[in-house]
Amino acid sequence: MLSNITVGQYFPGNSPVHRMDPRAKILLTVALIVLIFVAQGFVGYALIALFVLGVTRLSGINPKFLLKGLKPILFIIAFTLILNLFFYQGETVLVQLGFMRITLEGVYYAAYMAARLVLLVMSTQMMTLTTSPIALTDGLESLMKPLSRLGFPGHELAMMMSIALRFIPTLLEETDKIMKAQTARGADFESGNLINRAKAMVPLLVPLFVSAFRRADDLAMAMEARCYRGGNQRTRLKVLKFSKLDGYAALMTAGLCALVLLERLMPWA
Repeated sequence: MLSNITVGQYFPGNSPVHRMDPRAKILLTVALIVLIFVAQGFVGYALIALFVLGVTRLSGINPKFLLKGLKPILFIIAFTLILNLFFYQGETVLVQLGFMRITLEGVYYAAYMAARLVLLVMSTQMMTLTTSPIALTDGLESLMKPLSRLGFPGHELAMMMSIALRFIPTLLEETDKIMKAQTARGADFESGNLINRAKAMVPLLVPLFVSAFRRADDLAMAMEARCYRGGNQRTRLKVLKFSKLDGYAALMTAGLCALVLLERLMPWA
């Protein structure tokens, strides 16, 4: 299960998607997320899915890897699907189970919500998989820089987000090591009911939190030893600049938005 979590992972490459400005990728990802909520009907979601798969192929990342990253949230998707399936009010009844009933409208809405969750995860994955944590930090800080005049700590917030993304794979690796060590000593994390599994996780969480706090303390000491003082008067090795590639990506995203909005305005949508 831990090997299926792809949040925070970065795959180096030289594809057009990798070479895009991180600010452009952040803005276009936000636009795509908004578009997912704006779209109505499976035609709009199919257009967004084709767009995401096309970007995936252009980046050189295997689309199976994106599907693999959906495994950790299968429970959430299934729970959302079942909840909407049984409790959405509709008129065309398919199955009656006591006070609960499954309607045709409920089936449609449940599949609609599940598809929305899948597209949201896949869209955000593309940004983190093709953008290094350092570039993501620079992009976030640059976008939030105008808010610094109002006292908003843009640099500190961007730094915290990048550190969190950076240490997700490290914590997952540490969790896997602890689980294997405790399994070798007789611990059982798989059998039993939900309560027994939750109790079995307690010996896993304690050393994991201790390790996380130790890493945080080491990182803080290392930053202080290097005289880190935040974003005041700091220079960057790589200056961010928008290129024609970012303009092409913006035009493609704008075209997708136009198609989805046009599909929404159709009388059969």
